[in-house]
Amino acid sequence: MIDFQIERIVPECESFGVLLDRQAVERLNLYGNLLLEWNQKINLTAITDPLDVLYKHFYDCLLLLKAAPPPANATVIDVGTGAGFPGLVLKIARPDLQVTLLDSLNKRLLFLNEVISRCGLSQAACVHMRAEDAGKTPSHRERYDLACARAVAALPVLTEYCLPLVKPGGLFVAMKGPSAEEELKTADRAVRLLGGAQPAIVCETLTGKEQRAFITVKKISQTPTKYPRKPNEIAKQPL
Repeated sequence: MIDFQIERIVPECESFGVLLDRQAVERLNLYGNLLLEWNQKINLTAITDPLDVLYKHFYDCLLLLKAAPPPANATVIDVGTGAGFPGLVLKIARPDLQVTLLDSLNKRLLFLNEVISRCGLSQAACVHMRAEDAGKTPSHRERYDLACARAVAALPVLTEYCLPLVKPGGLFVAMKGPSAEEELKTADRAVRLLGGAQPAIVCETLTGKEQRAFITVKKISQTPTKYPRKPNEIAKQPL
């Protein structure tokens, strides 16, 4: 077993109001160890140093709870979840959340189901589906208080993936790097067409000078039924 140490970031998380109790620490450590072990068999992350994984994955995800804390018992969908970032980290830190982990690659979901089972998590579900299809499916369309995504696609494309999943009054959060302000300029039309309000940006620091930006969009009206479009349309002509 690799010695993953979530304890290192507990005081930093406490400083912005995220209290990781003993059970959360144990579960996050188990998750981190499983990630590093499984990553030797299937490609889950290009980051392999345990300390880098701790800050650039786990701490990064926990910062979302500072930038855009979901309400109690919120329904959350993590679009293109990959190795479970940020959705599974949020679920462990906030057990009240009802989290759906959406991904188009089943091998990732096999890993996530293993973590969910080993950690004894309830109200955490994996869904093998493309985001464009989920946005057209009644069981997912406009069903969530929060849709979040991390390093999935350019913002206009990501907005079309995510906003159709959010209830009016809910929130879409895109986790981006230091170029977030420039990227945001390209997404204004997409946000308006899909029912979003004027986006806001919250900036945080991961390690040293490395920056994380959380772009938040409140949904103020229903998404027109023609969105999301088919994958080739989204790719060829972003909104």
